[in-house]
Formats: sequence, C-alpha cells, structure tokens
Amino acid sequence: MEDPDRIFAKGGAMEAVVEAQKAGKIRYIGFTGHKDPQVHLRMLEVAQQHGFHFDAAQMPLNVMDAHFRSFARAVVPVLVRDGIAVLGMKSMGDQFILKSNTAKPIECLHYAMTLPTSVVITGIDSDKILDQALEAARTFRPMTPEEVNALLERTRPAALAGEFEPFKTSAHFDSTAKHPEWLGAAG
Repeated sequence: MEDPDRIFAKGGAMEAVVEAQKAGKIRYIGFTGHKDPQVHLRMLEVAQQHGFHFDAAQMPLNVMDAHFRSFARAVVPVLVRDGIAVLGMKSMGDQFILKSNTAKPIECLHYAMTLPTSVVITGIDSDKILDQALEAARTFRPMTPEEVNALLERTRPAALAGEFEPFKTSAHFDSTAKHPEWLGAAG
C-alpha cells in the first residue's frame, strides 16, 4: 500500500518517468500490479493528489478475479470513468487458472476480452499458444451476460480462496517488495 507514496515522493520513480515523457522518450504512462485492487485505487488516489493522470493501468482480469480481490469489480469501473486504458493480464493466471479445470483457454480469453479492456495481454511461448491466441481473436464475440454468469458460477467454488491466483496470495511474484529501490525514494 505504500508503493504509490514512494513512487510519487520527491526522488521517486515518477520523477524519472515524467522526465522521460517530457524528453520524448515515452509517450504514455501507466502502472501495473497484481496483488490487491486496493493498491491500484490508492495509486489513482495519490496520482490525483499530485495532479497526475495515468494513461493506462494493467491488472489481472480473469474468471477467478471476479470472486476474489476483484480488479474487474473495484478498479475497472474507475478506469473507464476516468478515461484510463484498461490493460488486462493473467487471463489464465500463468496457467494456474487452467489447473482448476473450471474453464478452457479460449473461454478465459473471451471472458477477459468481453470486459471493457483496451487490450488483453496473453503470454505466448510456443506456436501452440500463438495459435490459441489467434483462434480466440478469430472467434471472439462479446459474451452475453448469461454466458458470463454461467462461466463465473462454474469458476466460483475454485476461486473463493484465491488458490488459483497465487500472484494475489503469495510473495512469489512480488519483485518490488524484494527490490524496493526500484520504486525510488523511501517513504
């Protein structure tokens, strides 16, 4: 929860990012996270306190997220309201969601694409996974509310404890916690 304050503090990472934008090295500024939607909301709050408007925010958006520390429910409406691009990641949760045997890869991608996302980011590490992503794009049509509800009901029992979203529930994926110097000045 203290990351936003550190990033926006004097000497924090935001100074370097804004300087790079002013120098024409980058066009858009966004942020990412996967632990807790409250951190995203805090980042948006601190940015507003500093008169800063992000262009984009990245977060996990998947069939499990809807039931546990939900970015889709808590953060996405704020981003849409404020005109900030929604970047969805972890549609299959680094394959953890598929291990729940509650949803197929194409369903996971179509669900994330049905949300008000600007882009759904899917990792591609083989021709098979590339073909899967292309198939999802080719066959995509927004899911109906009934289809979404049926999918979420199917995934609900597996999702409630966050077991299939270890990026939210464990320290394994917390690189900035292990390297706080990456964010700039200490709070």
